[in-house]
Formats: sequence, C-alpha cells, structure tokens
Amino acid sequence: MATYSISDLDNRLTPSDLMPAMFVGHGNPMHAISDNAYTRKWTALGKQLPEPQAIVVISAHWLTPGATHITDAPKNPIIYDFGGFPDELFQVTYDTFGDADVAKLLAKQLVEYEAELDKQWGLDHGTWSVLKFLAPHPDVPVLQISIDYSMPLPKLYELYGRLRAMRRRGVIFIGSGNIVHALGRARWEPGAPAWDWAQQFDADTAVALRDRQIGKLLDPYGTWAEARIAVPTDDHYRPMVAALSLLEDGEDISFFNSSIDMGSIGMRSFVTS
Repeated sequence: MATYSISDLDNRLTPSDLMPAMFVGHGNPMHAISDNAYTRKWTALGKQLPEPQAIVVISAHWLTPGATHITDAPKNPIIYDFGGFPDELFQVTYDTFGDADVAKLLAKQLVEYEAELDKQWGLDHGTWSVLKFLAPHPDVPVLQISIDYSMPLPKLYELYGRLRAMRRRGVIFIGSGNIVHALGRARWEPGAPAWDWAQQFDADTAVALRDRQIGKLLDPYGTWAEARIAVPTDDHYRPMVAALSLLEDGEDISFFNSSIDMGSIGMRSFVTS
C-alpha cells in the first residue's frame, strides 16, 4: 500500500472556501464541436465558477475494474475514445497539465482503497468535451480519477466521499456521465421525442437527488422499474454517484440541462448552489 507524507505536500493545495461539486451529463461527443443549448450552458456556468487550485473529473469513460487510478502525468494527452465521427472531432485540442503532488494528495485520501497513480491515461472525451466549455483555458492542473466498475454503488459512494474535504482545499470536482443512458434505444432523427420510460426515470431520480434520497439512488434497479431500460449498464450512472458523494450534509444543488437528448440520453446535470 502506497503512503504519502502530507507534511511534504501541505503547501501544494491551501485551505479555501468550499469549491463547487457538480455532475455533468456529457452526452454525444458531437457536443464538443457544437453550439447548442447544452454547450452554451456549460460556457455560462464556467464563467460563474470560482478560481480553483485544481480540477478533478470522474468520467464514465475511464473504467478500471478492481482498482481506482489517479492521473499524475505532467501533461495530459487527449484521448479520442470513439469512432465513426467526423474528422473535425478528432482535431479538437485541449491543452492541460497534471500535477503529481495533487495526485498524491488525492491518493492519500483514498489510501484505504490503495488508489494507484497512473501516467498512462490522459483526458478522455467525457472530460475534455465538457471542460473545453467549462474551463477553456485552465491555468490550474486537471486530473482524472477512474471508476472501479466492479465496486457496488454503496461502496463507490463511500470511496469518493473520502475526497469531500478536498473541496475546502481548492479542488472543483466534476462527475461526467449521464443518468439516463440507453444508447441502444437512441433516436437519431433531429428533434426526436424522449421515450416515456426515459422521462419517468429522469423525473424520479431528479426528485431523489433534490430530496437526497441516497438509498434509492444507490439501488436504482431495486427502486425504479424503468431503471433496467434507462440504465442498461451503469457506467454512465456511476459518475453521478461520485458527485453525489462529494456533497456536504444539507448542501443544495441546482439542476441544469434538464432534458433528454436523442430520445434516451439524459442530459440532466447539477451543481452545488
């Protein structure tokens, strides 16, 4: 088990006001090269965020079954983790740097889970497609934390909750996924209406988030009949659980981008308020 001396790193992230935590429904990679209601909201929100000391993203597109990894490379490569899209999407750049000391501080909070530092991963599209609007020119380190895809949701909630104190050391946390994510049932025609089950699951989870019904949100398949259709696999749901775990008791959230895209991709997002 790796150990780190907090005394060696104390000056790297200094005490701060409580930084925001948020969950962003990132949806179709094409949003990265689009001007639409979703991307305009990301841009507007980014302008309202306080200046952080670091940005940390938990993306649905970095799954490490049986382990939790944290990026610690000095420069973050861009990962184009998709296929079949226009060349323009593969030309998107997003220049950011990492920080090994910040990675060690995060790992120290997760030492019980033996979190591993990782120089091989970069920023996948769950991260850069959103951050290019939220933080187009970051002058602070950007890091990712992976998702242990084998870990039950209650345990995952507990794991990321260990990072909550870092919000008072200048860290903005962002979970990036989609609460409703049934890609196989997507409607590709422009302006296609949402499926009834997608709307119902989105509405039910929104109430649970608003009222902090944690037990329901950590057992979606046992709580809502629509979950099996709306969340056929929970890879995109897990970043919402991560963001939820980072909230302080009694902390309010505000929803944004609260619509269903392509019939079956929920864009509902939230930020602490």
